[in-house]
Amino acid sequence: MDGLRDAIATRIRSLVGSDEGGLRRPPGDPGLFGPGSASWAVHGDFTSMMIGGVAALLLQMLHPAALAGVWDHSGFRRDMTGRLRRTAQFVGGTTFGSTAAAEALVARVRRIHGRVRGVLPDGTPYAADDPALLTWVHAAEVSMFLAAHLRYRDPSLSPERQDAYLREQARLARMLGAVDVPEDRAALDAYMTGMRPHLVADDRTRTVSRLLVGQSSPSLLTAPANTLMMAAGVDLLPAWARAMHGLEQPYPAPAVRAGARGVGRVLRWALT
Repeated sequence: MDGLRDAIATRIRSLVGSDEGGLRRPPGDPGLFGPGSASWAVHGDFTSMMIGGVAALLLQMLHPAALAGVWDHSGFRRDMTGRLRRTAQFVGGTTFGSTAAAEALVARVRRIHGRVRGVLPDGTPYAADDPALLTWVHAAEVSMFLAAHLRYRDPSLSPERQDAYLREQARLARMLGAVDVPEDRAALDAYMTGMRPHLVADDRTRTVSRLLVGQSSPSLLTAPANTLMMAAGVDLLPAWARAMHGLEQPYPAPAVRAGARGVGRVLRWALT
């Protein structure tokens, strides 16, 4: 069994580019949030974070400018695993790494965003470092991370703890340049509702979403889990977002959720 555990753990760490050395903190440095924080709790489960990450990407790309940044400037269509790995490294480093490491990651992302400029198909200019766009990307991400944690890891997470998570993550969003960031569940719900008229699903959106959901696993060992993570990510989306994408769930929701919970137990065992 130890051989199987090691094989699964090694494959998972290779997929997300895990570098445990980069997550070490000097004595007395708790990082941006520290042990005991809500962010450590929510971001500490691999399965729910992967499911939430898939849903977050699908939600984010409904914003025309967020999609354009990926479409025009990213190798996402050719290297989706690489894009997911870089996102996982950023979340892991800013959550669990040293303060200096987190600040370096933020600075790197801000430099990249500063170079991402373009024009939407309707002629509207866009910029990845637009504060309002950064707020959308952040809100979509934390809403799906939190939803996945509640569904697949800790349904009993208290409302106060959920709000603490949003407050902590709002600090990181402001470091990246976002403004007017929602800091509790009520504000987040109101923000997401207010954004819906600005969201669009067109041919480009559906092309990217289907490439994401339909990507093949790089390993036969993780292929069943990969399929379940994608299905669970689609299932986690709000119904209105799933409808905009035109994504039909090929499996019954109860089966997807039961399967994802089972995968979660196996992965926690492997990563212990």
